[in-house]
Amino acid sequence: MDNREAMGSWLSGPRAAAEQMGVEFGYRGERLGLPEEGPGSIAPVGRRIAAIFIDWILCVLIAYGLIAHRQLHLAENWALVVFAVVAYIGIALVGATPGKLLLRLRVIRADGGRLGPGAALVRTLLLVLVIPAVVWDRDTRGLHDKAAKAVQIRI
Repeated sequence: MDNREAMGSWLSGPRAAAEQMGVEFGYRGERLGLPEEGPGSIAPVGRRIAAIFIDWILCVLIAYGLIAHRQLHLAENWALVVFAVVAYIGIALVGATPGKLLLRLRVIRADGGRLGPGAALVRTLLLVLVIPAVVWDRDTRGLHDKAAKAVQIRI
């Protein structure tokens, strides 16, 4: 192996190097028994980010209008609290936040059932910490989803 091949495998990452050696990873969600496309498949990352953006804007507006008495600096502080409450209630009751519902996404247990209140609380607390939500496995499940034994799917 010359230096260019070694450098290329290092730059492209371990997955690309493993794929060059013949390892097959399959599609996202295959290990969980989910379909590759359509309803019930793993939610795309772009839609999940868009759903969080929609939820965040909604929570800032709620905090601005109802809690912070139209003071922007207070609304920014309260928005995270409102986001945590909206996320917990939405996930615990219907398996989705308003943003997820608009973009046709749902959070379920990895075995296909509904997420219980305890798992929804663990997921929400880790989501609010941000870091666990941006560390993913190869199925694009964040650590917050893995801790709650949850998966985000299309509906």
